[in-house]
Amino acid sequence: MASQTSVFHYGEDHLTAGIALSIARGKTKGILTEKTRKEINRSANEVKTIAEGDKAVYGINTGFGPLCTTQISKKETSTLQKNLLMSHAVGLGNPIHDEIAKVMMIIKVHALAKGFSGVKEETIDRIIHHIDNDIIPLVPEQGSVGASGDLAPLAHLFLPLIGLGKVKVNGEFIPTEEWLQKEGLSPIQLGAKEGLGLINGTQFIAAHAVSVVERLQNVLTHADISGAMMVEGLLASVKPFSSELHDVRPYKGSKHVAAFISKILDGSEVVHSHANCARVQDPYSLRCMPQVHGASRNAWLHVKEMLEVEINSVTDNPIVFSKDHTISGGNFHGQPMALPIDYACLATAEVGNISDRRIYLSLEGDTPGVPKLLLKETGTNSGFMIPQYTTAALVSENKGLCFPASADSIPTSLGQEDHVSMGSIGGRKALRVVENVEKIIGVEIFCAAQALDFHRPLKSSKIMSAIHDHVRTKIDHITKDGVMNEIMETAIDMVRNKELIQVARQTADKEGISLDTEFSNEFDKF
Repeated sequence: MASQTSVFHYGEDHLTAGIALSIARGKTKGILTEKTRKEINRSANEVKTIAEGDKAVYGINTGFGPLCTTQISKKETSTLQKNLLMSHAVGLGNPIHDEIAKVMMIIKVHALAKGFSGVKEETIDRIIHHIDNDIIPLVPEQGSVGASGDLAPLAHLFLPLIGLGKVKVNGEFIPTEEWLQKEGLSPIQLGAKEGLGLINGTQFIAAHAVSVVERLQNVLTHADISGAMMVEGLLASVKPFSSELHDVRPYKGSKHVAAFISKILDGSEVVHSHANCARVQDPYSLRCMPQVHGASRNAWLHVKEMLEVEINSVTDNPIVFSKDHTISGGNFHGQPMALPIDYACLATAEVGNISDRRIYLSLEGDTPGVPKLLLKETGTNSGFMIPQYTTAALVSENKGLCFPASADSIPTSLGQEDHVSMGSIGGRKALRVVENVEKIIGVEIFCAAQALDFHRPLKSSKIMSAIHDHVRTKIDHITKDGVMNEIMETAIDMVRNKELIQVARQTADKEGISLDTEFSNEFDKF
C-alpha cells in the first residue's frame, strides 16, 4: 500500500525546518486553500488600487533604495518590476545546492501567501509549479549582504518567472526560455510591487539555516555516539554523566547529553570492567562532553527557535495591510538570523574541536590494552597517526571560518542601506563548518571502533554493540598500514546518512530501551 503524502497549507499552517525539507523532498504537498487564495487576491487588488492612485507609496509607484522619492507612472509599473529582477541578478560563484534553492522557494511562497505582499495568485502558482516539478532555478552562491533582504540570490531565483535565467531540468541547467517552450508556458507579466515582493526577504539566509538545523542536529547526536564509544575504548569513567551532577547545573543541553550517553552505555561490560581502577579523573574531552556537547545543543536549540519565527514571517517591504495602510520598514533585515547562525557556526566548530582531542587521546597508548597509534605492530606501520593530521587541519580550517560574518557591515545602495547583516555569508560558512565536523566525527568513529576492539571479549552495551557491529560491516579492524582515505570516507558517509542514529533507535526499539530524555521533545525534533 502506497504511503499517503501529507499536506501543508501555505500561508496558514506553521512551517518548520522539517516540514520545509519534507516539501522539498516530495514527502509533503504544499497547497493554497481557497481561504488563502482570497487573501492573496485581496492583497494584490489593494496594491493595484494604490498603483493606480496619485499618492506616492514606496515600492509600488516609486523607485527603490536611493530612488525612493522618484514617482513612477502607471504605464511604467510593470517595466519597473521586471527591471528590478534583471538589475539585481548580479550573483557570482557556484550554484547553491538544489535543495537549498527549493527551500528558498517554499519559504517565499509561505510568506507571500499570508497576504501582505501584493504578489498575484498567478505568480505564486508558478513558483509552486517549480517546487512541485523540481524545476530548480540557478542561484549563484555569492552576492547577498543580508539586507535589504537577499536581493541578488532572490532575483536569480525568480528570473525564470519572467522567462530569464536558467533552470535545472532532469539534472541539467538549461535556458528558462527553452523550458517554457517545452512546457507550453509563457513568462509572467509582473504587476505593481511584485518584483520587490519577490526579491525582498531573507529566504537565502533562512534556507541555509534550515540545512544547518538538520545537519547540525545529526552531527550532535553522532558526536554523542562517537564520544560514548571513546568512553568505552579509552576506559573512561561514566560518573561525569550522572544525573545528579547535572541537576545542580541544569542546562537543557548538558542534561540531555549526559542522559543520552548514559542510556546508550548502560549495561556495558567494558565500562564495568574498570569500576574500581585507580584513575581519579579523565581529560576534559571525555569528562566534559555533557558541558561542551550540551552547550552546542543549546546553540542549536536557539537557532532552531529563531528560524521558526523567521520562516513564518513576512520579510519583504513595504508591508501592505490595506490600500490605506502600508508600512515601509525593515522586516527584510537579516540580523535576527545572522547572529544565531554565527553562534551555531561556533557551536559546531567546538564539537569538532573536542572530537579531535578525543582522537588524539586514543593514539597516545595510555589506556590499558589499547596500543599506541591503535595498532599492535608499529615501527614499519604508522597506524592511525595520520588521520588525526586531517582532523587537526579541519579543526584549524573551522577556526578561520568562525569569525562572525555579522560583525561586519559595509554600506550599500548609496548609503540608504547603511547597515547590513551579512547573514547570507554566515549561513554559507556555517554549512562549511558542519560539513567539516561531519568528517571529523566520521574519523572519530573510525578510531573509536578500533580502540574498542582491543577490549574484546568484554561486551559493550546492547546499543553500542549494535553500533560497533554496524561499523564493522563496512570497515574492518586495521592490522597494518594501507590507504585510509577511502575507509575514512566510508565512516563519514555513515555520519552523513544518519546510520548510527538509526541503528541506535532500531536496537532500542527491539530491546525495549527508551532513549528519550527530559528534553528529547526539544532536541529530537525540528
